[in-house]
Amino acid sequence: MENIIITIARQFGSGGKTIGEMYAAKKGINCYSREILKMASEDSGINELLFHKADERVKGNALFGMAKRIYKGDLISPESDDFVSDRNLFNYQAKIIKQLAEQEPCVIVGRCADFILKDYPNVVSVFVHAPMDYCIQRGMERTIITSEKEMEKYIIKTDKHRGDYYHYYTGRAWNDARNYDLCLNSSKLGFDKCVEMIEEYVAIRFGKSN
Repeated sequence: MENIIITIARQFGSGGKTIGEMYAAKKGINCYSREILKMASEDSGINELLFHKADERVKGNALFGMAKRIYKGDLISPESDDFVSDRNLFNYQAKIIKQLAEQEPCVIVGRCADFILKDYPNVVSVFVHAPMDYCIQRGMERTIITSEKEMEKYIIKTDKHRGDYYHYYTGRAWNDARNYDLCLNSSKLGFDKCVEMIEEYVAIRFGKSN
């Protein structure tokens, strides 16, 4: 199996992105996250700022989590008034994610990549989680927030945004273990062991190390 793709969904503070980056570095492959916005901008000709603004609109819309616009794989024509709609901005990100899955082995963090690539046989979807106290401690180490109470509020808010975004475009619950091949508690395993677990899963499933 060529071009094995690892998708990472993660709770804030769990270290999921770091684990993805560590795995990618160990394997000598690329790790993509917000870089996909730039790539989608270049592919579509739509200003990259609009992709970032679309992400921010999710955070500011209290009703977002109750709505659904499940991704179907279509692109909207440049002649349409909806060409720069949030839906089409997501469509172009999905196009880039699919291209990456077909072209190179890599790690993709967030962006609903597990759902976009759910029918691809070369994809391993991972969800990284950890208890709140662990996430608070890590979050305070990497942000300017110094109050545990405020950090907890920030984590809850951030994870809600991620869950709402995921639900809107997939119709699924972001933190439902049934959506993923592998769920890892980073607080119990540590980052290095999480990387090893992904490696072992790949070896067992595909009969080789990635």
